[in-house]
Amino acid sequence: MEAVALKDIALKQKHFDMGAKMVPFAGFNMPLQYTGLTDEHLNVRNNVGVFDVSHMGEFMVKGEGALELIQRITSNDVSKLSVGKVQYSCFPNNDGGIVDDLLVYQLGDQEYMLVVNGANLDKDWAWVTNHNTTNVEVTNHSDNISLLAVQGPNAQKMLQPLTNMDLDMVYYTVQRGTFAGVENVIVSSTGYTGAGGFEVYFENKDADAIWDAIQEAGKAVDMKMAGLACRDTLRLEMGFCLYGNDINDTTSPIEAGLGWITKFTKDFVNSDALKQQKEEGVTRKLVGFELVERGIPRQHYKIVDADGNEIGEVTSGTMAPSLNKAIGMGYVKKEFSKVDSEIYIEIRNKNIKAQVVKMPFYKG
Repeated sequence: MEAVALKDIALKQKHFDMGAKMVPFAGFNMPLQYTGLTDEHLNVRNNVGVFDVSHMGEFMVKGEGALELIQRITSNDVSKLSVGKVQYSCFPNNDGGIVDDLLVYQLGDQEYMLVVNGANLDKDWAWVTNHNTTNVEVTNHSDNISLLAVQGPNAQKMLQPLTNMDLDMVYYTVQRGTFAGVENVIVSSTGYTGAGGFEVYFENKDADAIWDAIQEAGKAVDMKMAGLACRDTLRLEMGFCLYGNDINDTTSPIEAGLGWITKFTKDFVNSDALKQQKEEGVTRKLVGFELVERGIPRQHYKIVDADGNEIGEVTSGTMAPSLNKAIGMGYVKKEFSKVDSEIYIEIRNKNIKAQVVKMPFYKG
């Protein structure tokens, strides 16, 4: 089988110049880490770090029928949005699973931006366009847009001097304006770390100018670059689902604890089946757990009961840098999903005791 060439992000050379360890991720050559996972993780939690997440996809949906199309293909209620608001949602498939999770931005009266996972770009684009039966204006801008996530408690202090937009923004809101002298930059108070901060969207042609301005602004607050490795540990401490780990084509939003983004006040793809599932209950649930004994849980490790009977599987796991303890997420049979339930993770043929806990793991 022929190897598929990796796509390059616009700022690739900048990352090389800073000594980033680059790895293949979601079909792109991406920065994994710079100074080390723990150092970067704690700096984001306590100060501010910058991630290049330009592998994410951006679809613009505009004009007549835009709202109706997005309502039909996403689980959350898009009619609750107004200009400047952002919503977390998912694309349900026809089989009870999830095509992808995404953010829906309302940028104008009939103008939306859907931000999807880089690994699912082609699949998501096909899904959206196949459901666009009313010829709504839908365009894929993914190859032309770069995205930097500036995350941490000092993010606003660092970025405010670069823009006349007021960055004292409520969580999950969005603005468009001039940033670092570049017009038409989208800035949202979103991110995947639970540490607060912003995501900054701009055209590739402006990437160098915006990068240089952000690096300069970062000197005042001792900003550090952060890679995908600590992005994963940060999101896991918050109990945020990662597509391909905790949710996929076979996991339903109800099982995954995403009932809060699954609104049955409207009809959407497979909504009748999901509504029935919500009413009748599920047989397995996604839970968070902490290890009581030493060990690190990893994806696909078996979860067993006290007698060694298999009751589920780990979907994500790590040693949490902010907590200094091993944590994980996984699907277990419903009867083991209550907080404080005792479960065991099979690690190298040993059953390591763990306890189901309420997420997020990191309370901040």
